[in-house]
Amino acid sequence: MLPGRVDIGIPGMNEILHGGLPRGLTVLLSGGPGTGKSIFAYQFLYRGIRQGEPGVLLEFEDYPARVRMNMSMFGWDVKPYEDNRAFAIIDCFTGGVGEPDRKEKYTVKDPNEIPSIVDALKTAIKDVKAKRVAIDSISTLYLIKPEMFRQTIVLIKRLLVSLGCTSLLIWQKGVTDKNLPTTYVEHIADGVIKLDLEDIGEGYRRILTIPKMMGTRHSMQKHIFEITEKGIVVQP
Repeated sequence: MLPGRVDIGIPGMNEILHGGLPRGLTVLLSGGPGTGKSIFAYQFLYRGIRQGEPGVLLEFEDYPARVRMNMSMFGWDVKPYEDNRAFAIIDCFTGGVGEPDRKEKYTVKDPNEIPSIVDALKTAIKDVKAKRVAIDSISTLYLIKPEMFRQTIVLIKRLLVSLGCTSLLIWQKGVTDKNLPTTYVEHIADGVIKLDLEDIGEGYRRILTIPKMMGTRHSMQKHIFEITEKGIVVQP
Protein backbone atom coordinates (compact mmCIF):
# COMPACT_ATOMS: atom_id res chain seq x y z
CA MET A 1 0.00 0.00 0.00
CA LEU A 2 1.43 3.37 -1.01
CA PRO A 3 1.54 6.26 1.50
CA GLY A 4 -1.60 8.37 1.47
CA ARG A 5 -3.68 5.50 0.09
CA VAL A 6 -6.64 3.55 1.46
CA ASP A 7 -6.89 -0.24 1.26
CA ILE A 8 -10.33 -0.68 -0.32
CA GLY A 9 -10.54 -4.19 1.09
CA ILE A 10 -11.54 -5.83 -2.18
CA PRO A 11 -8.95 -8.24 -3.62
CA GLY A 12 -7.65 -6.92 -6.93
CA MET A 13 -8.75 -3.30 -6.49
CA ASN A 14 -5.52 -1.99 -4.99
CA GLU A 15 -3.60 -3.38 -7.96
CA ILE A 16 -6.01 -1.79 -10.46
CA LEU A 17 -5.50 1.55 -8.69
CA HIS A 18 -1.70 1.13 -8.61
CA GLY A 19 -1.38 1.17 -4.85
CA GLY A 20 -4.81 1.77 -3.36
CA LEU A 21 -7.45 4.49 -3.31
CA PRO A 22 -6.08 8.00 -2.62
CA ARG A 23 -7.19 9.07 0.83
CA GLY A 24 -9.91 11.72 1.11
CA LEU A 25 -11.55 11.17 -2.27
CA THR A 26 -15.31 11.17 -2.88
CA VAL A 27 -15.97 8.38 -5.38
CA LEU A 28 -19.12 7.62 -7.35
CA LEU A 29 -19.94 3.89 -7.41
CA SER A 30 -22.40 3.35 -10.26
CA GLY A 31 -24.23 0.24 -11.45
CA GLY A 32 -27.52 -1.41 -12.25
CA PRO A 33 -29.51 -3.88 -10.14
CA GLY A 34 -27.60 -7.00 -9.16
CA THR A 35 -24.13 -5.65 -9.88
CA GLY A 36 -22.97 -5.70 -6.24
CA LYS A 37 -22.87 -2.00 -5.36
CA SER A 38 -24.02 -2.40 -1.76
CA ILE A 39 -21.70 -5.35 -1.16
CA PHE A 40 -18.81 -3.30 -2.54
CA ALA A 41 -19.62 -0.49 -0.08
CA TYR A 42 -20.06 -2.86 2.88
CA GLN A 43 -16.71 -4.50 2.13
CA PHE A 44 -15.01 -1.10 1.89
CA LEU A 45 -16.43 -0.04 5.25
CA TYR A 46 -15.70 -3.31 7.02
CA ARG A 47 -12.07 -3.33 5.91
CA GLY A 48 -11.80 0.15 7.33
CA ILE A 49 -13.14 -0.65 10.79
CA ARG A 50 -10.95 -3.77 10.92
CA GLN A 51 -7.95 -1.52 10.26
CA GLY A 52 -8.86 1.08 12.85
CA GLU A 53 -10.67 3.44 10.46
CA PRO A 54 -14.22 4.00 11.78
CA GLY A 55 -17.03 4.16 9.25
CA VAL A 56 -20.54 5.46 8.64
CA LEU A 57 -23.20 4.02 6.34
CA LEU A 58 -26.01 6.37 5.32
CA GLU A 59 -28.74 3.90 4.34
CA PHE A 60 -31.74 4.80 2.19
CA GLU A 61 -32.50 1.39 0.69
CA ASP A 62 -33.10 -1.06 3.54
CA TYR A 63 -33.75 -1.65 7.22
CA PRO A 64 -30.60 -1.30 9.37
CA ALA A 65 -31.29 -4.72 10.90
CA ARG A 66 -31.35 -6.30 7.45
CA VAL A 67 -28.18 -4.45 6.47
CA ARG A 68 -26.44 -6.01 9.46
CA MET A 69 -27.82 -9.42 8.53
CA ASN A 70 -26.68 -9.05 4.91
CA MET A 71 -23.19 -8.04 6.03
CA SER A 72 -22.99 -10.95 8.47
CA MET A 73 -23.63 -13.37 5.58
CA PHE A 74 -20.14 -12.49 4.35
CA GLY A 75 -18.63 -12.75 7.84
CA TRP A 76 -18.79 -9.01 8.50
CA ASP A 77 -20.25 -8.63 11.99
CA VAL A 78 -20.51 -4.88 12.59
CA LYS A 79 -22.55 -4.86 15.81
CA PRO A 80 -19.51 -4.99 18.14
CA TYR A 81 -18.03 -2.02 16.30
CA GLU A 82 -21.28 -0.10 16.65
CA ASP A 83 -21.21 -0.81 20.39
CA ASN A 84 -17.62 0.49 20.55
CA ARG A 85 -18.46 3.64 18.57
CA ALA A 86 -16.34 2.62 15.58
CA PHE A 87 -19.22 2.19 13.13
CA ALA A 88 -22.65 3.73 12.62
CA ILE A 89 -25.65 3.10 10.38
CA ILE A 90 -27.91 6.09 9.73
CA ASP A 91 -31.46 4.93 9.12
CA CYS A 92 -32.97 7.02 6.31
CA PHE A 93 -35.30 4.20 5.27
CA THR A 94 -37.85 3.56 7.99
CA GLY A 95 -38.47 6.99 9.49
CA GLY A 96 -38.26 5.25 12.87
CA VAL A 97 -41.42 3.24 12.25
CA GLY A 98 -41.51 -0.13 14.03
CA GLU A 99 -40.17 -1.20 17.41
CA PRO A 100 -36.69 -2.33 16.24
CA ASP A 101 -36.19 0.84 14.22
CA ARG A 102 -37.14 3.13 17.09
CA LYS A 103 -34.11 1.73 18.91
CA GLU A 104 -31.67 2.80 16.22
CA LYS A 105 -29.26 5.47 17.44
CA TYR A 106 -29.18 7.42 14.19
CA THR A 107 -32.60 7.79 12.56
CA VAL A 108 -33.84 10.49 10.20
CA LYS A 109 -37.50 10.86 11.11
CA ASP A 110 -38.40 12.53 7.82
CA PRO A 111 -36.23 11.18 4.96
CA ASN A 112 -37.69 13.88 2.71
CA GLU A 113 -35.94 16.64 4.65
CA ILE A 114 -32.48 17.19 3.22
CA PRO A 115 -31.17 19.31 6.16
CA SER A 116 -32.09 16.52 8.59
CA ILE A 117 -30.20 13.99 6.48
CA VAL A 118 -27.09 16.18 6.30
CA ASP A 119 -27.22 16.92 10.04
CA ALA A 120 -27.49 13.21 10.88
CA LEU A 121 -24.55 12.43 8.62
CA LYS A 122 -22.42 15.13 10.23
CA THR A 123 -23.34 14.00 13.74
CA ALA A 124 -22.57 10.32 13.09
CA ILE A 125 -19.23 11.10 11.43
CA LYS A 126 -18.15 13.21 14.39
CA ASP A 127 -19.45 10.72 16.98
CA VAL A 128 -17.45 7.77 15.63
CA LYS A 129 -14.60 9.89 14.19
CA ALA A 130 -15.29 8.28 10.83
CA LYS A 131 -12.63 7.96 8.16
CA ARG A 132 -14.82 6.08 5.67
CA VAL A 133 -18.37 6.84 4.58
CA ALA A 134 -20.76 5.14 2.15
CA ILE A 135 -24.13 6.51 1.01
CA ASP A 136 -26.56 3.92 -0.36
CA SER A 137 -27.81 5.54 -2.45
CA ILE A 138 -27.65 9.11 -3.75
CA SER A 139 -30.11 8.16 -6.49
CA THR A 140 -32.73 8.07 -3.73
CA LEU A 141 -31.76 11.63 -2.86
CA TYR A 142 -32.55 12.55 -6.45
CA LEU A 143 -35.97 10.94 -6.22
CA ILE A 144 -36.72 12.71 -2.93
CA LYS A 145 -35.88 16.24 -4.07
CA PRO A 146 -34.79 16.36 -7.74
CA GLU A 147 -34.89 20.16 -7.74
CA MET A 148 -32.34 20.25 -4.89
CA PHE A 149 -30.15 17.40 -6.07
CA ARG A 150 -27.22 19.43 -7.35
CA GLN A 151 -26.81 21.61 -4.29
CA THR A 152 -27.37 18.61 -1.99
CA ILE A 153 -24.56 16.62 -3.61
CA VAL A 154 -22.21 19.61 -3.45
CA LEU A 155 -23.13 20.14 0.22
CA ILE A 156 -22.52 16.49 1.07
CA LYS A 157 -19.19 16.42 -0.75
CA ARG A 158 -18.00 19.54 1.07
CA LEU A 159 -18.99 17.98 4.37
CA LEU A 160 -17.21 14.69 3.65
CA VAL A 161 -14.04 16.40 2.44
CA SER A 162 -13.94 18.88 5.33
CA LEU A 163 -14.22 16.01 7.83
CA GLY A 164 -11.42 14.04 6.15
CA CYS A 165 -13.52 11.11 4.94
CA THR A 166 -12.86 8.77 2.04
CA SER A 167 -16.29 8.10 0.63
CA LEU A 168 -18.39 6.05 -1.78
CA LEU A 169 -21.58 7.53 -3.23
CA ILE A 170 -23.73 4.81 -4.78
CA TRP A 171 -25.79 5.58 -7.87
CA GLN A 172 -28.45 3.16 -9.12
CA LYS A 173 -28.38 3.12 -12.91
CA GLY A 174 -31.84 3.25 -14.43
CA VAL A 175 -33.38 5.21 -11.58
CA THR A 176 -34.24 7.92 -14.10
CA ASP A 177 -34.44 8.13 -17.87
CA LYS A 178 -32.64 11.46 -17.75
CA ASN A 179 -28.88 11.21 -17.97
CA LEU A 180 -28.26 14.61 -16.36
CA PRO A 181 -28.05 13.54 -12.69
CA THR A 182 -25.48 10.81 -13.37
CA THR A 183 -23.42 13.06 -15.62
CA TYR A 184 -23.44 15.81 -13.02
CA VAL A 185 -22.28 13.56 -10.18
CA GLU A 186 -19.57 12.04 -12.37
CA HIS A 187 -18.34 15.56 -12.99
CA ILE A 188 -18.08 16.62 -9.34
CA ALA A 189 -16.90 13.24 -7.99
CA ASP A 190 -13.15 12.71 -7.57
CA GLY A 191 -13.43 9.24 -9.05
CA VAL A 192 -15.89 6.95 -10.79
CA ILE A 193 -16.15 3.16 -10.47
CA LYS A 194 -18.71 1.42 -12.69
CA LEU A 195 -20.16 -2.05 -12.11
CA ASP A 196 -21.97 -3.70 -15.01
CA LEU A 197 -23.50 -6.97 -16.15
CA GLU A 198 -22.14 -8.06 -19.54
CA ASP A 199 -24.20 -10.41 -21.72
CA ILE A 200 -22.01 -13.35 -22.81
CA GLY A 201 -24.72 -15.28 -24.65
CA GLU A 202 -25.52 -18.03 -22.18
CA GLY A 203 -25.63 -15.71 -19.20
CA TYR A 204 -23.98 -12.66 -17.71
CA ARG A 205 -20.68 -11.81 -16.12
CA ARG A 206 -19.93 -8.91 -13.81
CA ILE A 207 -17.57 -6.23 -15.15
CA LEU A 208 -15.81 -3.38 -13.33
CA THR A 209 -14.29 -0.31 -14.99
CA ILE A 210 -12.70 2.89 -13.64
CA PRO A 211 -13.14 5.75 -16.13
CA LYS A 212 -11.92 8.39 -13.67
CA MET A 213 -9.80 8.56 -10.52
CA MET A 214 -7.88 11.56 -9.25
CA GLY A 215 -4.47 11.26 -7.69
CA THR A 216 -3.41 7.90 -9.11
CA ARG A 217 -2.71 5.96 -12.25
CA HIS A 218 -5.36 3.32 -12.81
CA SER A 219 -6.35 0.60 -15.23
CA MET A 220 -8.60 1.59 -18.12
CA GLN A 221 -9.46 -2.03 -18.93
CA LYS A 222 -12.59 -4.04 -18.21
CA HIS A 223 -12.10 -6.29 -15.18
CA ILE A 224 -14.19 -9.35 -14.41
CA PHE A 225 -15.29 -9.65 -10.78
CA GLU A 226 -17.18 -12.21 -8.75
CA ILE A 227 -19.29 -12.12 -5.62
CA THR A 228 -18.05 -14.94 -3.41
CA GLU A 229 -19.06 -16.07 0.07
CA LYS A 230 -16.33 -13.74 1.40
CA GLY A 231 -17.33 -10.76 -0.71
CA ILE A 232 -16.22 -9.28 -4.02
CA VAL A 233 -13.05 -10.42 -5.76
CA VAL A 234 -11.76 -8.55 -8.83
CA GLN A 235 -9.44 -10.01 -11.42
CA PRO A 236 -6.69 -7.40 -11.77
